Amino acid sequence: MPTAQVVTITENTFGSIKRIVWDWACTDGGAVVGSVTTAVFDGEILALVTVPDGGADAPTDNYDITIKDANGVDLLAGQGANRDTANAEYVTSGFIPVAQSKLTLAISTAGDAKKGTVYLYIR
Repeated sequence: MPTAQVVTITENTFGSIKRIVWDWACTDGGAVVGSVTTAVFDGEILALVTVPDGGADAPTDNYDITIKDANGVDLLAGQGANRDTANAEYVTSGFIPVAQSKLTLAISTAGDAKKGTVYLYIR
């Protein structure tokens, strides 16, 4: 029986900072598709943090993440590619601004039913 993706999205605002957390488990095909925020966001992306689960749940090395706006533009400008299998990674510049969009997370090449967490900070 194929493994279904499971994604929990948490959206918080702390003063002027918005934090979106996608806690994800991918399909047996290594993918997460169509995981969309409930809120509409505006602003400058400040940081992306990717945290792989450990042990047998760790995603395959060099898995890829995109976060797209309502027009299908990857707001990470390619910087979500080649995420590490064992270490948290941080990116803090070179993003495309968010303008009146719900945000969609997609993950590919993560391996068979693997897990991790993606944090996105917007101001």
